[in-house]
Amino acid sequence: MISRTLFTDILIMIFLVALQIFVLNRITIFGKYTPVLYPVFVMFYPFFRNKYQFLALSFLIGLSVDAFLYSWGINAFATTLIAYFRTLIFRTSTDTSTDFFSFQSLQWAQFLLFLFSSIFLHQFLVQYIEFFKLSRFFEILLNVVITSIISFIFIVVYALIFKIKQKV
Repeated sequence: MISRTLFTDILIMIFLVALQIFVLNRITIFGKYTPVLYPVFVMFYPFFRNKYQFLALSFLIGLSVDAFLYSWGINAFATTLIAYFRTLIFRTSTDTSTDFFSFQSLQWAQFLLFLFSSIFLHQFLVQYIEFFKLSRFFEILLNVVITSIISFIFIVVYALIFKIKQKV
C-alpha cells in the first residue's frame, strides 16, 4: 500500500486541478458537455484518514477550480458536500454496513455504482446551483445525466490507469 501524506495529497490536488482546468475544460463533447475529473480526489481519498483534514482538502480543491472558472464557490460547495456524505454514499451504493471500508473488497458493480452516485450528486449540485430555473428543470436534468455519464467514463479510465481499486 502506498503511504499518503499531506504533501502527496496536495500534489495530487494540484495535478487534478491543472488537468481539469488546462485540459478537460477545453474538451467539449457534442459541443456542450465538459468532463469533470477532479472529484476523484474526494471519491478515492482513504477512508481511514483524518476527516477534518479531508473536508478541508475537499473544500480547497473545489475552491481552486472555482478560482479558475470564476464560479463563486459552487464547485467548493459541491465537492465539500460529497466529501461530507461520502461514507453515506459508499454505504448506500455498496450495501456495506461495517465500519471498515475497502475498495479492494468491492465487486466492480458496487465500485462503479459508488463512482456514478458520487459524480451524479456532484454534477447535480453544481449545475442546479449554477443554472437553476424551474422552467429549465428537465433541460438541466438531462445536462446533469449526460455530463455525469461522460465524467464517469473519464473517472473509470483514471481509476484503471492508476489502479485505484487495488491501492485505496
